[in-house]
Amino acid sequence: MPKLIHLYIKSVAIGFAVALAFVSGFVALDVAHLRHLVLDSDLGWLAFAMMVMFNGIVFAGVQFGIAIMRMAEPEDGPRGGRRVPVVRFDRPLQVAVVTKPRKV
Repeated sequence: MPKLIHLYIKSVAIGFAVALAFVSGFVALDVAHLRHLVLDSDLGWLAFAMMVMFNGIVFAGVQFGIAIMRMAEPEDGPRGGRRVPVVRFDRPLQVAVVTKPRKV
C-alpha cells in the first residue's frame, strides 16, 4: 500500500477516535442538554452516531492536513522582505531633540 494512503487511513482513524471522545465528552458533561436529548429519545443512538460521523469528518480532515504540513522540509531561514533592526537593551537609546527658541 502506498505511503500516502497509509497516512490517510491512519489520519482518518485518529480523527474519528478524537471525534468519538469529543462527542462522548459533550454527552457526558451534558453540554446544551445533549445527554437528555440522546438518552431520552428513541433515536438517540442515531443522533449520537451522526454527531460522531460529522465531527469525525472534520477532525479527520484536520488531522490529515496537519500530517501533510508536518512533512514539509524546514526552511533555511527568512527570505526576502525587510530586515528588522536589532534593538539593544544594554544601553540607553539616544534620541536627538531639536528645540526652537521661545518667543517672549
